[in-house]
Amino acid sequence: MSDDDFRPAQMIKERLQDRLRSEGALSVAAYMAEALFHPMAGFYATKDPLGAANDFITAPEISQMFGELLGLWAAECWMQMGAPSRFELIELGPGTGRMMSDMLRAGRAAPGFLDAVHVTLVEASPALKMVQGQTLANAPVPVHWAKDFEKTPSGPAVVIGNEFLDCLPIRQAVRHQGQWRERVVTLHPEDQDRFVFGLGPMLSDSDIGYIAPALRKSEDGALVELRPGDQQQMEQLANRFKRDPGYALFVDYGSAKPETGDTLQAIRAHQKVDPLDAPGTADLTAWVDFDRLLRLGLDAGLAAFGPMTQGEFLTELGIEQRAAVLSKSVDEAGQARLKRQMHRLVSPEDMGELFKLAAFSSDGLPPAPGIAPFSR
Repeated sequence: MSDDDFRPAQMIKERLQDRLRSEGALSVAAYMAEALFHPMAGFYATKDPLGAANDFITAPEISQMFGELLGLWAAECWMQMGAPSRFELIELGPGTGRMMSDMLRAGRAAPGFLDAVHVTLVEASPALKMVQGQTLANAPVPVHWAKDFEKTPSGPAVVIGNEFLDCLPIRQAVRHQGQWRERVVTLHPEDQDRFVFGLGPMLSDSDIGYIAPALRKSEDGALVELRPGDQQQMEQLANRFKRDPGYALFVDYGSAKPETGDTLQAIRAHQKVDPLDAPGTADLTAWVDFDRLLRLGLDAGLAAFGPMTQGEFLTELGIEQRAAVLSKSVDEAGQARLKRQMHRLVSPEDMGELFKLAAFSSDGLPPAPGIAPFSR
């Protein structure tokens, strides 16, 4: 850990220790929120974690083809809404801005798209906002920022979130003696400098509602993850799409069906580390339950599509054809690089099956391009 990382990390650690001495225990969600989003010392507030030289790398950083294909998908959605003269292209958690840059470049292929588009990036991190501004300094359209989704401009919209939902704080619960109990973070009883997991109070009936029905009668010892942030996101999306027409697409790693098990992980310098070690210095994420997400969307009044694997989706959108076009303008080494990039994005052994998609739209719009409707 560098000296630049040490000071914020020490601040987060001491703050968490003070809270635990006062409160006794914190939910996993409270621990994640402090470690990731503290405005002075949280992971996202203090650094740009993206890219090969930093903590992790995302699909847009692997290949321009990813963002280009999503740009064409957004353009198709715009046309299916009747090609309104102005519409909002909103990205949630836009990383370095690379994906939006690639999306806008691909959007040139749709006549009138760039004349109509109004870009808003929803970003809470000052460090990442600065990087995004640099990446998009020469964008063909003005770029605006909002601190949260509800502050984005009204109007017809296409909303994109790539590796956004996995960062939302989660809660965890453990089945113990036939009851669900909150999994909490507390201080080690013999070493007050260390954080450990423990069992907290029993879940309320309303909290149990966050658990997928198929998992509620699991055996003792089972661990489930509660994602209240997903429900909030679906409700906000539904409220917007009831006022103005729109489509939304979420790409993330996760499961197609509800599963038990601990998926909370911490990534630092491309390596998995203990989530309770040095909070504030590693990215904390958890798998998305796409079945649950889609059901939440339907319950909120949205049309829902998916789940679909990233490999299937990119193939459906034409990644092989795009790679062939790009290969014509590069040398043999460039062609080999494009082949490796495509393999990484679509191969079942790499990101192709681990990453999945879910799409949503206002009721009454044509189906989301390239994704079959969700079936309960």
